[in-house]
Amino acid sequence: ALYGHHTYAEIALTSEPKAPEPTPTDPIDPTSDRSQVNPSSNNAASNNFSKGLLLGFALLGILVAGGAAVLLAQRPAATPEPSNAALTEAEDSGILDTPLNDDAAAVADEEAAALAEWEAKMQQVNTVVQSSDRTALIGDSPTKGPLDATVVLMKFSDFECPFCAVASADMKTFSDNHEEDVLYVYKHFPLVSIHDEALPAAKAAWAAGQQDQFWLYHDGLFAFQEKLGEDYYVELADQIGLDVEQFNRDRNSPEAEAAAAQDTELARQLGLGGTPSFLMTNLSDSLLLPGGAPLDLFDEAALRLEAAAVE
Repeated sequence: ALYGHHTYAEIALTSEPKAPEPTPTDPIDPTSDRSQVNPSSNNAASNNFSKGLLLGFALLGILVAGGAAVLLAQRPAATPEPSNAALTEAEDSGILDTPLNDDAAAVADEEAAALAEWEAKMQQVNTVVQSSDRTALIGDSPTKGPLDATVVLMKFSDFECPFCAVASADMKTFSDNHEEDVLYVYKHFPLVSIHDEALPAAKAAWAAGQQDQFWLYHDGLFAFQEKLGEDYYVELADQIGLDVEQFNRDRNSPEAEAAAAQDTELARQLGLGGTPSFLMTNLSDSLLLPGGAPLDLFDEAALRLEAAAVE
């Protein structure tokens, strides 16, 4: 089953972030502007969207098949046939007046609505990606893997989100397995209305990145989420050997704030609704992958996007 994610529906996008100062203790032992679409590229974008849609259907089938298997496994072994007396009683009470296929029709309507929503979402995503060049899309974000990889996987994440912490372990496995063929990119998406420490933690991680220690600091934040706060940010920086004076200067700089804001703006352009959110793309075709999807799905998506790029 997919683990959950924090929705963004209730969050006021224009609200100012808060920065309270909890005081956790124990140290760890470290192990732009919105892009505009060029009207002349509409036909190409439409063709690319069609390819992406077919690719998405194939991947969606994997999820549906997995979900169906779970549901079938949970069904009772058998349901006894009703007796004649029970049928008579049901007829007299009017229960059988409702057509038996109403539930199936409702499910079909829900599936159709979900599919239409997904198609619209993918069209929005492809429009944004295809109207941006690779350099602008990746920006100065922390990365793992070859910078010239055909397939790029972006994780939009919040350091205070517990589901993002789970996903970080999965992504370590994925990036290790694809260190030669996928560029993994971390994007800040702090949900400031529900997570007081999301933005301060993002700025602290950015500051660690200025000393080339983003990923180690990233691991420390996710490992001890319950300790997020001013004391822990400094303590963790000291534990992993950062210049603490520079670290404090960097994390409180306008540049740190701007880096988090730039990633958040990209998430909004893409229409992302929660964390963690994953976007995998070859820049022509793109797919949104749900948080908690099995790693097999990420592997399959990477293979298909790689293949689609050379067709």
